[in-house]
Amino acid sequence: MAFNHGALDATLAAAAGDDAALLRELRAAFIESAARQLDLLKRARCDGNWHVAAMRLKGLAASFNAEDLLQAAEIALHAAPGEPMAIREVEGVLNRFSRSQARDPNRI
Repeated sequence: MAFNHGALDATLAAAAGDDAALLRELRAAFIESAARQLDLLKRARCDGNWHVAAMRLKGLAASFNAEDLLQAAEIALHAAPGEPMAIREVEGVLNRFSRSQARDPNRI
């Protein structure tokens, strides 16, 4: 899956305006929230918990226009609880986003 964070960046920039501190805070909140849902996916042992975590992740991705995360969440949504491939997809997207932010934390 190619990593495209342009729409996410545009959404964050629109919300933060010219406030660089707010932009960093929004990025951190987005990553933290997505990581929390990934943790819940990893710990889910039943269909209900897995589905709730995948739906929350999908909602977060849709709210911030994070297409790659939305696709990964959709894969998780249709997978069985604990499906390693689905977890790897979500982890991969979050890792790529985190690495891109670490390289350039002031990027818009």
